[in-house]
Formats: sequence, C-alpha cells, structure tokens
Amino acid sequence: MKNLIIILFLLPLICTAQSYKDYLRKGNNLYEQKKYNDAEINYLKSLDKKKNSDKSVFNIGDALYKQEQYDKAAEKFNDLTNRKIDKDTRAMAYHNLGNSLLKDKKYAESIEAYKNSLRNTPEDLETKYNLEYAKRMLIQQQQKQNQQNQNQNQNQKQQQKQKQENQDNKDNKDNKDKNKQNQQQQNQQEQNNKEQQKQQQQQPKISKKDAQRMLQALANEEKNLQKKLNKQVGTGRVKTTKPW
Repeated sequence: MKNLIIILFLLPLICTAQSYKDYLRKGNNLYEQKKYNDAEINYLKSLDKKKNSDKSVFNIGDALYKQEQYDKAAEKFNDLTNRKIDKDTRAMAYHNLGNSLLKDKKYAESIEAYKNSLRNTPEDLETKYNLEYAKRMLIQQQQKQNQQNQNQNQNQKQQQKQKQENQDNKDNKDNKDKNKQNQQQQNQQEQNNKEQQKQQQQQPKISKKDAQRMLQALANEEKNLQKKLNKQVGTGRVKTTKPW
C-alpha cells in the first residue's frame, strides 16, 4: 500500500508573519525527527498565527496520521478537499484522506477518496494501487461480515431449536405426570370399589323365611302399641265449661 504523501510546506522568502514561518519550519524539523506530537503542536501554533492556512492544516493531518489518530487526520484532509486549492494539492489531500479511512477500515469510503484523487491526477500509479488494495479489503470485509451473519443466524436457529426441544420435553413430562396421576386415581378408585364389594359380600345374608318372621314380629309389636294407646285415650275425662 502506498505510504502517506507528505508535504512539509515551506514558506516563500517574503512572509509578513515571521512567527508563522518559524513554527512551520520547526514543525517540519520535528516531523523529520519522527517527533510527530511535537511537530503537531508547532503546526497548530503556525495555524494560530495564520488562520485557515492550507499548509498548516495539511501538515497537521500528516502529523496526526503518524500518531495513528486516523479519524482526526481524516477530518483535516477532508477539510482541505472542500477548499479552493490547486489540482495537485487536492489530489494529495484525497489520497491521504483515503489512507486515513483505509487505516480505520472504512474501505468503501476510502475507495471513494482514492477515486476522487485519481480524478485530479489520473496517472498516479500509487493511488491506483491503493484503490485496488482497498477494493480487495472491502470484499474481504463483506465476506467476513456475511460469514458472521450466517453464524449468527445459525446460532439463533440452534437456540430456537433447543428452546423448542426443551419445551417439548417439558410438555411430555407434564403429560406423563398427569397421566400417572390419573392412573393412580383410577387405581385408587378401583381399589375402593373392590373394598366396598368385599364388605358387601361379607355381610350376613337373611333367608326369606327369616325376613317374613321379622316383618311379622314388627307388625305384632305395632298392633300391641296401638292397643295401648287406644286404651289410655278411652279412660280419660273430658272437661267442659259452664256458660255465663
């Protein structure tokens, strides 16, 4: 993959803001020494002295990229692409924007950045290489995402299947328990019926002759009782009241 395009902008000899020039040069020296954080600080100071300096913004983006702050670097390069700058600088800004997005694994966005870079410099071989590399990485990312989605769907189906099996097992167990309970109740009822039948069979049986004798004795007792009642009523005296 193509390295970051580095432009350490220097100022022309005639400059109305000497401090801006000093900060920018100092930042460049620190950048060459790979002291990227210190370089960024000096680029920021140069930007403070000269507001909206394209050169300072570009160099800040380079320093941020080297510090692996790719999202912040992308913001700086994207800012430059929206400015009125020359064609070559715009191409390099888009190229570096593509690199920053590529490092952040934003492959689709990096592809668009490289395409925009090539619209300004169509013959740039390094940008073409980066574009093809980003396309391959996007395909791999999509394949990986599809595989993850398939695995996730498989896991969900497996979980649903396991859940259904657990529910079926629970239902079967409940049905078995219910059937067992019903069977126990039925067995208990049959046992009770057998006990009742056994008790009935054990009761002494009365012959027809004995039954008639018992009925005749009851009838005689009832007649004797009725005679006694009639006799007691006949011997009583009726009280009357005299008229006034």
